[in-house]
This record gives sequence, structure tokens and C-alpha cells, in this order.
Amino acid sequence: MKNLTKCKLAFVVAAAMGIAGCGSDGKDGEDGAPGEPGPGPTPPVVEASEVTNVEFISHLVEEGQVTLEFVITDEDDALINGLENAAVYLAAKTDHGIQRSRDGSVGGSASASDEGATLTMLDDGHYEFVAPMAAVQADTEGLIRLQVGGGDNIASSPYIIVNKPEMTHTTTTETCYSCHVDYATSDIRHSGYVALNTDGEVDFVGGCMVCHNNVARDVDSEGNSLDTGGYAKATMQKLGHINHQKFEKDFTPTNCYTCHAEPVINTSIAGNGCSDCHSSDSAAAAIVQANSDFDARAFHAQSALIGLEERQTIRAEHSTTLSAIYQNAAGDYCTDLSLYKGEEMLNIEALYTDGTLSYASSYIHGYHNESLVGRESRTYEESYNADGSKTMCHTTLDLNTPQIMASSRLTFKGGNWIDDDSKYGVSFTSYSPVTELADLSQETEYDRRHAVTTDSCTTCHNNETNYHKNGSYVEGGLDCVACHNNGQDRSAKNSAPGFGPMVHSMHWGIGNELSGAKQDEDGNNVPNSADSLNADNCVSCHAEGISLAEIPNQYMLSKAFNGGTSGVMTSPVTANCYACHDSASALSHMEQNGGELNVPAAAGTWYTEGTAESCATCHDTGKSFGIDKFHNFER
Repeated sequence: MKNLTKCKLAFVVAAAMGIAGCGSDGKDGEDGAPGEPGPGPTPPVVEASEVTNVEFISHLVEEGQVTLEFVITDEDDALINGLENAAVYLAAKTDHGIQRSRDGSVGGSASASDEGATLTMLDDGHYEFVAPMAAVQADTEGLIRLQVGGGDNIASSPYIIVNKPEMTHTTTTETCYSCHVDYATSDIRHSGYVALNTDGEVDFVGGCMVCHNNVARDVDSEGNSLDTGGYAKATMQKLGHINHQKFEKDFTPTNCYTCHAEPVINTSIAGNGCSDCHSSDSAAAAIVQANSDFDARAFHAQSALIGLEERQTIRAEHSTTLSAIYQNAAGDYCTDLSLYKGEEMLNIEALYTDGTLSYASSYIHGYHNESLVGRESRTYEESYNADGSKTMCHTTLDLNTPQIMASSRLTFKGGNWIDDDSKYGVSFTSYSPVTELADLSQETEYDRRHAVTTDSCTTCHNNETNYHKNGSYVEGGLDCVACHNNGQDRSAKNSAPGFGPMVHSMHWGIGNELSGAKQDEDGNNVPNSADSLNADNCVSCHAEGISLAEIPNQYMLSKAFNGGTSGVMTSPVTANCYACHDSASALSHMEQNGGELNVPAAAGTWYTEGTAESCATCHDTGKSFGIDKFHNFER
């Protein structure tokens, strides 16, 4: 008997079928009816995960319980079996707002291990969770948050808001995230509680309100916390209205538009939100009367005591210009400052005389490679002109750089909110064209790389005031560059030089502690408010990204890095990075790649020397180790 291999056997069978076909007429028969579709591929199933994704299906609120149905998958979209842990939280919508009591008397919470709870697998990865909640009724509206997983095998899912009643809040994720960008990615307190909605989008405020209700947790006569009232002592409105008043610099919670994208819900002076700042017997109660068209945002902005609307109006209506530098008959270097209201030119001298203006001044700067490299002159003779402009003539120049330009500042005193350092005025800064010192008729437009967005400062510093010395927050702090630049060699509390490094340090570097407005019991400075923001999220300021390759290859004077002792300079990328990354190992890495810190600066010519930094080779945006791999530049 012959042994046929499988291949030969298949050939024999095929041949036999072919021979059988030779007796037919060669015509194909008619197609048969289509058969029933076969079963699809069986989805993969796992019993462990590093990431747990939740596809929410439905929820049902009944008397005494909440039922939820959902499907879970792992990081590779495989269905997960063996789920043992789930938890749900319901903050009820009441006459007092969103509320969840710890004793379960309002709203409720339950986990799969609680008595009376059931977690049933209906199919692979498909579950039903029945959560008992004694205070819940069939008509209870609630803010409902779900989380599943946890334990040794199945990772915890993010918190998910599966239901939210309309008009639960009038703040938004976008308004909060304009300062608290991507809070969930930080290591800041409660970052792990940031919730998503059922579409996988962040619901920052909704997630917070499940615990930080509109109703505060009750306390007894001695101030001890009880389990009645709301879940937390700090209500959501207290977090917004009261805690933000601890912001050290130029933020006002009374600029309600910053957080409230829509008109606020509560308009009663005795109700949630208002009563945090205004006692119910306050005289303000006679002013605020709840009605359908009352908008508390406008009410606060228009308050003369706050001055916000007045400052906003001044800023919106006015502008200044500064002429190119020219020489007068005496050989002085002069520039003309003009003030406009719309298209109308105003009289600066008259506005000084009647107290409208508190400041109008100019400086002449050295300029090289699109950078300010020092102050040529700060003293001048002033005069006023018939057209309303002010002329400032500088007798001598100190540096005699090949290119020069001027800057000016003009400040409106405003209402009752002026102080000695012009912090609360409304300032306008202008920069003149750049001129060649050898021939002042040769003019080019002033240009300086300014890699921050126009609203990068005013998003957080929202009260339309100045930082100090007439320097405004508008246009991404462009005003500040007149004093904080490559060549001015400011110490800034020995935090960091220039503009960019100083801002980095004052927010997240050593300057953050040096500039702290508060002190602890030992007299040490407490970090300022920026310490509560995520330093990795550079998008707060650099919303259009950053290019290390575009940073001018030019040193900056850096006595701020040198204990206040001048005569040194630092390469630009190193200066910006070292402002935050100031460890010995970080500095060593920068120096190994051409960075320099506090090297001697040659008087008069330092700004003409190029650096050997090669940081952009590896760390420019888009590179293998690009800055965008470590810092976030996208919203």
C-alpha cells in the first residue's frame, strides 16, 4: 500500500473531482442562497491590565439604589474579566445646590464590597453594578461619578462623570485649565481625582464638585467636623472665591469673567457663593436683588471700589506711540511720546496737571541682534509740545552701541487704587524704531523674539494692573523687556537674568521661594502661588510652541546667577533652563554641550560674541529628545 503525503493526497482528490466534471456540459449551476453569517472573531479576553478603559452604557436611579452598566478593556482594547472592585458616588442636586453628606443622608456612595452591593459580569468584559444608597429616590437628580478596578491585577480606571444635571456649575474645564493646565498630569494635590466625561474628555469642575459640593460639611460648636451637610469643608465656591484670594500677585476673584464663562447660577446675597464673602446682614444685601437679568459678573466688574471696569476701559480706549530717535539742534538724542484716545491725540501735559496721569518717561537702549543689550541713557530734559506730545532729550549716551532705540512708559493714575510703585495704574509701553548711531536717518522696525502669547500673563494676573514700576502684564509681559533684557543685568532678587529666565525662576525656580509673600513659623519664605501650578505645562505661556533654534545666539548678563555680582554672562538656552533645572547634574549636561554659566563678560563687546551652545541639536521641538517630549506645549 502506498503512503501518500498530504500534498499528494490533496492533488489526487482535486484530480478526481476534475475527472468527474468532464461528464458535464461545462456550464456552471446557479448560485445557491447565501448562508447565515458565521460568528465574528472572538475578542481577546484578559484578567489583568495596566490601564483600564471604561465604556459606559447606562445608569438607572431607583429608590435606594443606583444601577450602572459598563464594559471595560485594557490598554490593548482586550476585554477584561474578573473585575472585583467598583465604586460610585452620587452628589444630589438639592435646593442648596450639589450636596453629598458623609453619613449618607444626602446623596450617597457605595463600593462593590459594601453590604447589599452586587457586581455581576453579564458577558466578557461586560458588567452590571448595583449600588445601594439609602437616601436616593427615583426622582433624585445627581452628579454621578464612577471608578472601577484597583487591586493586584486590574488597574484603577480614571474617575468618570456618568451623569451631570444641567446648570450644575457655570465654570468650565477650559477656564480652570487656562491656569491649572492638565491638572491630572501633575503631582499636585488631588490630581488623581480629575474626572473624565463619558466621551473621554476632562470634566474638571464636575469631578471636583462630587466632593467639594455647594454645601459645606457641618461643624459642631467647637469647630469639629461632622458627617452631615456637604462632603468637604471647602465648598467649590470657597475654592474659587476665597482660596484664590491667597494668590500673591495681581489676581482678583472679582473679575468673575475669568472663571465664569456663563452667568452665575446663584444671585442671592445670602446663598451659596455670595455668603462666602458677604454676610447675609451686609449692606450689600440691599444692593443685590435676585432677578432674571442680574449678572453678578458685571456687578463686580463695575464696582468703583474694585476699579476693574475703569482700568479695562482705560486700556481699551488708549494707546501710545514713540518716535524714532533724532538729534536736536544741541546734539541731544530725542524722542517724542504721543498719547491717543482712539484716533484723537491727547495733551499729556494737561493730563499730568489734572492728575489723570502719574508717569510718562523714556529710556534709550543699545540694540544688537534683535536684543536690548544695555541702557544708553536714563536721564533727559523734558518739554511739552503744542500738539500734546512730550519730548525727552538725552544729552549723552553711555554705551555707544552701533544701533540704538528708545522705550517709553505712560501711566494713568485712575481711581482710588494708585500706590507709590504704580502697581495699580494702567500703563502703556511703546518701543521706537531702531536707528543706526552713525546715521540716525537709517531706521528699521524694532523687533525682538517674544515667544509667549498675548494673554499668557493676563490669564492669571487678571486685574488689569501692573507688576511694579509701571510694567504692565499685557502682550505677554512685553513691557517688562524694557528693563529685564539681555543687557540690563537685573538681579531680580538673585533669581535669574533677562526676561525669560526670570519668569521661569519666579514661577517655578529659586525665585518662586525668594519672591514668596508669606513666611512660615521660622521666618522662611513660603513658595508663591505658581507653586500650585504644573511647571511641565509650558503651554500656559508658550501656547504656540517653542523653538530653541530661533533663540538668538547671544549671551545675557547674569549677575542674578552670580549672587548679585556683575561682570559675568550666561549663554541663552542655559540661562532659561537653569532657571528651573538648577541641579549640578543638569548644569553639567548643559556645559558638556556648549552651555556657559557666569563666564567673564568683556566690557563693551560682550554682546557681539557668539556662544557654543548646541542644545537645539537634540532638544529642539520635534527632535528625538525635543523639549516637547518633556514639557507640554499643546492644549
